[in-house]
Amino acid sequence: QVQLVESGGGLVQAGDSLRLSCAASGRTFSPYAMGWFRQAPGKEREFVARITWTAGATDYADSAKGRFTISRDNAKNTVYLQMNSLKPEDTAVYYCAAAYRATWLQRESSYNYWGQGTQVTVSS
Repeated sequence: QVQLVESGGGLVQAGDSLRLSCAASGRTFSPYAMGWFRQAPGKEREFVARITWTAGATDYADSAKGRFTISRDNAKNTVYLQMNSLKPEDTAVYYCAAAYRATWLQRESSYNYWGQGTQVTVSS
């Protein structure tokens, strides 16, 4: 079993930055990829970014490109999401997730383990 714990959320103003962290623990942690998703009030959960654990290959949703950066520290079993130039529409609960297969990594169903989420609120 793998446990994922997000941290770093909070209330910020438009234009500010935040860095989210997701620490993994449990069985030997060796996913194929780690992803970040978010869910805004009244909306479905959506893909934000992902990174492959070994190679560090990244992929972003269009809404995140140029503003967000996903990275990982394999030694610490931690993945990060650096969010810059935040906008009110970035307000959501942000979840990290671990995928153990290399398929359809923008889909929720490809991820095997999920964190509990961390709230990000961006005021205008």
